[in-house]
Amino acid sequence: MACMMRIGSKSEAFHLQGHSWRCISGLPSDVTIEIGDMFFHLHKFPLLSRSGLLEKLIGEIRFDDGSECILQLDEIPGGAKAFELIAKFCYNVRIELTALNVVSVRCAAEYLEMTEDYGEGNLINQTEVFLNDVFCNWPDTIKALETCDEVQSQAEELQIMSRCIDSLATKACTDPRSLNWSTDSSNNGHKTAKKGLCNGIATKSRSPPPSGEDWWYEDVSFLSLHIFKLLIRAVEAAGAEPENVAGALVHYVKKYIPIMNRQSSFKDVANLVKPGTSPVSTPSEADQRAMLEEIVELLPSKKGVTETKFLLRLLRTAMTLQASQACKENLEKMVGMQLDQASLEDLLIPNMGFTVETLYDIDCFQRILYHFIGMDQEASSDTTPCIMEEGQLADSITHSLKVMTRVANLVDAFLADVASDVNLKLPKFQAIAAAIPENARPLSDSLYRAIDIYLKAHPWLTEAEREQICRLMNSQKLSAEASTHAAKNERLPLRVIVQVLFFEQLRLRTSITSWFFVGDNPDNIQDPSGVIATSKNNELNHTRAIQDPKDPVSDLEKECERIKHEFNKLGKKKSWSLFCRRKPCIVRNTPCAMNAKAASRNENNVLEHEQPC
Repeated sequence: MACMMRIGSKSEAFHLQGHSWRCISGLPSDVTIEIGDMFFHLHKFPLLSRSGLLEKLIGEIRFDDGSECILQLDEIPGGAKAFELIAKFCYNVRIELTALNVVSVRCAAEYLEMTEDYGEGNLINQTEVFLNDVFCNWPDTIKALETCDEVQSQAEELQIMSRCIDSLATKACTDPRSLNWSTDSSNNGHKTAKKGLCNGIATKSRSPPPSGEDWWYEDVSFLSLHIFKLLIRAVEAAGAEPENVAGALVHYVKKYIPIMNRQSSFKDVANLVKPGTSPVSTPSEADQRAMLEEIVELLPSKKGVTETKFLLRLLRTAMTLQASQACKENLEKMVGMQLDQASLEDLLIPNMGFTVETLYDIDCFQRILYHFIGMDQEASSDTTPCIMEEGQLADSITHSLKVMTRVANLVDAFLADVASDVNLKLPKFQAIAAAIPENARPLSDSLYRAIDIYLKAHPWLTEAEREQICRLMNSQKLSAEASTHAAKNERLPLRVIVQVLFFEQLRLRTSITSWFFVGDNPDNIQDPSGVIATSKNNELNHTRAIQDPKDPVSDLEKECERIKHEFNKLGKKKSWSLFCRRKPCIVRNTPCAMNAKAASRNENNVLEHEQPC
């Protein structure tokens, strides 16, 4: 059974007439208490025998002329509702203290100075005893804390609010199966439907939740933002896990900021009011903005505690609600801390301003990326060999590289998505791509795809600008498929095409050489024909040709002739039929078959961009 205390022994001796309470005692009243629009017609002796304040106020009035004493107590905590119970207590009429009225009665009793000096077992002592019972019961403590909003200043002064919060915080960090969940169905407990308003939204309580770390989220979500913040800080101080604290904050935000539950795509930005939703039950944008800023300050700063997807939704909502700059910067830092856990869809944040040109917020992504790079560099500088064992240092470096590689893939995919925007400036594209270290990209295919899309969407770029953007990728790290596409890509500068063909030749030469000579003598590789030495000379000549390409097409044709001549020499020792049987793909994929048409950029061999990689 829920906490309840019955005080008094007399039956009901009061009756209500309109806005007036009268005591049925047969004696005419000599004191009238006015509280708002309510009037209490009472007698002075029952009142002054229990209340120090009323004794003082009544004692200051002369009753010689037989006039009635009128006192105004508009400032009494809990108002007329609380004073009704106090008046009945003074007349020893039976009343019931519950978790829903004890806080206001306790504050009103303090205001009226109803101490033990004015009768043993006075109301202050009675309510304190009852509050101690309330604090032992989770549902009743929740209900008592909710009512603290009505008498907030007095409840804080008497430490009723802090005692409720400390009790809840301790219980939130324990196993819910060990708590007292008893409740009285007649007392509007959490097992029955409870109607009310919380931040302007109609609420309905539920039965005690099952066991689990999130069992207390729904119950505390009925609290006002001010009390909820105090509770969250108390839960943290009580030793709750950061993930548990973050979960409660996420639950609270989703409940009272409807935009959070709707914004998942670019089209949703304009749909701030969901069809069929009554605007009365939705907090104003100003209230939602204030709540979001408060919640962001409470979010744990530890990496990985709050889901990256949720942080990005918070950031998008903050932009929509025009939250403070500090709030948005804080969210960007949190996302940057765990950027490797983000998805591309969530990072494509639509631009919210009126003066912006690009479809998506490129600047926001760049700031998030720079936060990640800065934190990665800081973590690398902290990982010093003198304080870590060799194995630990190697594992740390490997993990850091894996994380950076995931971010590199994310950056390249983001650039590919935004590259088609004609308003995306070249310096912005370069800055984002260049922020990733070169060793974090084992392959350059994704970056090449983004560059190719950008070149197609910006045909007015000069040859120098095209070469500048192509320097972002490493031609040696292109796959065979990407190299084939790049060799025929008319959007690329001639210098880049030559580099791609050159590195493909080196790759082919290495493959052929290793196949012939390792197959003959894997333990002792010989070079009787001088192929390896000739290859080294040819590589040196090609390097010089790329550095100063006077006639790259002619050089490529000569190189094809040299390779054919080498094949003829090698063919004397191994039959070409055997070579074709064991390495058929090499003959088909030789760059010599491309001939000079690929380098001269003939329009018949141009591959339009559909799926470049």
